[in-house]
Amino acid sequence: MRAPSPSAGTVAGIAGILCSLLAARGSARAAEPAEVPFASDPHVRALVQESLEKRPEISRVRAQISAEKERVPQNHVLPDPTLSVGIQNDGFGGIQIGKMESSWLYVVASQTFPWFGKRGARADLAALGGEDAQLDLLRTLLTVKADAERGYLDLLLVRSQLGLLTKLERLWQQSEAIVRVRYETGEVAQSDLLRAQLERARLKQRRWALESDERRRLAVLNRLRGHDLGEALPTDTVLSNLPDPIVPDVAQEVLASEAASPEVKKAELAGTEADRRVDLAKRERLPDVTLSAGLMPRWGNFDTMWQAGVSLNLPVWSVHKQARAIAENQARGRAARSGAEAVRQFLRQRVRERIETLRSLVEANRLYRGGLLTQSEATVSSTILQYQVGRVPFASVLEALAGYLGDVNSYLESIAAAQRIAIAEKEISLEAPGASVGGGTGGASMPGTSVAAPSGGGSVGRAAAEPGSTGSTSSMSRM
Repeated sequence: MRAPSPSAGTVAGIAGILCSLLAARGSARAAEPAEVPFASDPHVRALVQESLEKRPEISRVRAQISAEKERVPQNHVLPDPTLSVGIQNDGFGGIQIGKMESSWLYVVASQTFPWFGKRGARADLAALGGEDAQLDLLRTLLTVKADAERGYLDLLLVRSQLGLLTKLERLWQQSEAIVRVRYETGEVAQSDLLRAQLERARLKQRRWALESDERRRLAVLNRLRGHDLGEALPTDTVLSNLPDPIVPDVAQEVLASEAASPEVKKAELAGTEADRRVDLAKRERLPDVTLSAGLMPRWGNFDTMWQAGVSLNLPVWSVHKQARAIAENQARGRAARSGAEAVRQFLRQRVRERIETLRSLVEANRLYRGGLLTQSEATVSSTILQYQVGRVPFASVLEALAGYLGDVNSYLESIAAAQRIAIAEKEISLEAPGASVGGGTGGASMPGTSVAAPSGGGSVGRAAAEPGSTGSTSSMSRM
């Protein structure tokens, strides 16, 4: 049986869909990104600078550094001297000073002098606290910078998804118009019209979720830059125009990361601290010298007496104290060096994981730009033309649209995932990349459709939140 000819309204509606599809293609897919790298974007650099100037975490660590510096001179000074004042008296019947030769007042001052090198060893050990605080500052600066970049990237992503949802709403509106015309002419069943109306109603829920996500991410970014949480922030950067990060050489990146990692340096510093504690424990075996001097006035016909003395503490228990302290800190040194090696190995693993993930994401993005989106678009055009002549049901059009729009959404999330990997690499993060390759969260999770779309699948969008990020899974992928 020959399929009924499409009405003029149907043809006009199909033409509208094709025009909207071409417009979506032009804005969502650039042939090759030509903008500056994400980290060099003036807006990103301004946000990072604001964060570095206003974050209280940085002020807190700087105050800790100042506190640690004040500990060093405390270990250079001598112990406080001791002043003793007393009386020696013959009998309990009265004060015998000036009456009895063996009765007097006395004033004795003493000063302890640690053995040579002890004060310097203690000061050197205290100075390590300042170095440790400096490494805390380095980690804080890296994290603050990365958080600001991730916050801006998250905002770009959700706004790009809102733009994609707007295009989807327009396509569904036009699709409903086509179905209504064909239903009124008896060409299709009422279920097609009901389905189109249902999907349009569902779009409102998706928009509310995305708009809520946008406000949440804006609040996070405003906190990071020290502004009012509800303050508006315009974004000029187009996510789809961002160039992919350069995939670094694994060996060179491992060496650079090990040299700059605060965690590796802190682990190595723990070994240095243990060595200095061993040196101090050895010096504690040597006695401290205490010098004392005193006057004993007796009044009357008796001459004033004086005294001077030298005393040493005897380390007779050094086998149980200092020797055990030496053995303890030698063991701590071995543990610290093993810990440093464990951190280095873990960092090498993370660097390789990130680079391999980034390489796959970059290749996936090239596939999107080079042909996948074009093929997905061609599938939509072909399906619409076949629907025009009655060869396929309306569900096929919905499936094709869902697949194309799912691919566009996956492309956006894949771009964001690649940028998050690059941010984590600059942060020298020890967290897992958390991104699998496959093209985002297109398919059945695409908003506005309940048709399983044959797109790339994967979980880049769901799992690409890098360590330290706002931890945001996009509303598009959740819906």
